[in-house]
Amino acid sequence: MKKIQKYLEENRDRFLDELFEWLRIPSVSSNPEHKDDMFKAAEWAKNALLKAGADTAKVYETAGHPVVYGEKIIDSSKPTVLVYGHYDVQPADPLELWETSPFEPVVRKTDLHPAGAIFGRGACDDKGQAFMHFKAFEAMVANDYLPVNIKFMIEGEEEIGSPSLPKFCEENKEMLKNDVILVSDTSIIANDVPSITASLRGLSYVEVEVDGANRDLHSGTYGGAVANPINILADMISKLMDEDRHITIPGFYDDVVEATAEERVLINQAPFDLDEYKKALDIDDVCGEKGYTTDERTGIRPSCDVNGIWGGFTGEGTKTVLPAKAFAKISMRLVANQEPKKIAKLFEDYFLSIAPDCVRVKVDYLHGGLPVMTPIDTPEYKAAEKAMETTFGKKPIPTKEGGSIPIIALFEQILGSKSVLMGFGLNSDAIHSPNEHYGLFNFYKGIETIPYYYKYYGELKG
Repeated sequence: MKKIQKYLEENRDRFLDELFEWLRIPSVSSNPEHKDDMFKAAEWAKNALLKAGADTAKVYETAGHPVVYGEKIIDSSKPTVLVYGHYDVQPADPLELWETSPFEPVVRKTDLHPAGAIFGRGACDDKGQAFMHFKAFEAMVANDYLPVNIKFMIEGEEEIGSPSLPKFCEENKEMLKNDVILVSDTSIIANDVPSITASLRGLSYVEVEVDGANRDLHSGTYGGAVANPINILADMISKLMDEDRHITIPGFYDDVVEATAEERVLINQAPFDLDEYKKALDIDDVCGEKGYTTDERTGIRPSCDVNGIWGGFTGEGTKTVLPAKAFAKISMRLVANQEPKKIAKLFEDYFLSIAPDCVRVKVDYLHGGLPVMTPIDTPEYKAAEKAMETTFGKKPIPTKEGGSIPIIALFEQILGSKSVLMGFGLNSDAIHSPNEHYGLFNFYKGIETIPYYYKYYGELKG
C-alpha cells in the first residue's frame, strides 16, 4: 500500500488537471441543447478508464443519454466490485450567482477549505467523486496491486431520475454481475468526522397545473369575480401541511416505519451544532416537523416541498392580469417502506379533493425513487468502515442521508446487490446550487481511501 500512496502523492497535480478537463464539458442531462456534450463527457470517461488500466471500456447508447462501462477482471474466483457514478450535472442557473464560470473550474480557498476547493459544476456531484475511483484504480493497476475484480458503470441521467438505467441493467445483468456496488455520491459529516451513509430517503416528484379562465384576464375588470389560479394554487399548497409541519395527505404516513428510541439516540449522537447550522445558512431558525430534531427531520422523516412555482406576469414593470394558469413542482422525500407511485397517487387524490370548482387541476407524476437501507454488519460495509478509519484516523459514523439516489434501490431489485455509499463531500459543497465546490482535502482523501476499501474487502470476503 505504501507504493500506491506514493504514486498518488506524486501524481496529485496531474489528477487535478485531468479532472478539470472533464468538468469543462457542460454535460447537463436535463437540457436537450447539451446532447452532444453528454456524448463527449461519456467518451471522455471511457478513455479515462482505458488510460487508468481497464481491460475494456465502452460507451453504450440508450434511449436517453449513454452509459459508460469498463472492467478489469483479475480472477473470476475473487470478489467483484461494481463502481457506480454519474457524469451528468445539474443546470448552472442562475449564472449571475456564480463567482466564477461554472464550466471553467478553479481552485479557491474558503473558511472550510483552507487548502483550497475545486469550484465548478459537477466538482462534487458527481464527476469529482467518480473520478476519485478512476485514479485510485489507476494507482492500484500501476503498482500491480488489485485484490478484487473491478467494474465501472458511469451513467448520464442520474440528475433526471435515471430513466434509461433500469433497462440497461436488465439487458446487461451478466456483464454487470457483482458482489457489491460502491458509490461515492454522498457526504461525510465533516473533514474531521468521517461517516458512511447507511440510508437514503426516497423521492416522489410531481408537477401540478391549475387552470382558470380560457385566457389571461384584466385584473380590474375580472378581479374578485373570477378565480386567480395562482391564488388558488397557493391556498392549496398551504393545506399540504398543518401548523406542526405534519403532512396532511390522507394515508401519507401509513407505511412509515417509526424509528425506535434507540435509533433516535444513535442518530443524534452525530456531531451537530444548531447555531453553526443556522449561521451557515444565514437563517434565524430552523423549520420542520414538530417533535423531531434537525437530523431526524432530514434522515428518518418524510418531507414535502415546493421546488418551483410559476404563472402570470413576472417581467419588469406592471401588467395587471389574472393568469389563466399556474404551475408548481413538488417533491416528497420518502423513508423506508414508502413507495413513490403510491405516494404520488395519494397526493393526486388529496390535491384534487381540495380544489375548488372554480378551477381545473391536473397532477403529473414525473419520477421517483425508493428509499435505501444499508446493513452495517456486512463485509461490504465493514470494509468501508475500516478503510475510512485507516485514512481518517477514526471510525466513521453511520448516518441517514436526506437526499435520494433513485437507482440504488433498483440495483438491489435488478442486480440483487447491496450498495455501499462511501462519499467524501460536505453538505456545504453547494451541489445543485451556484458555486458548487469540492475540497481538495476531500478529493485527495477519497483517492487515498478507496484502495484500502478493495484491500479490506478482499480480505474480509476471502
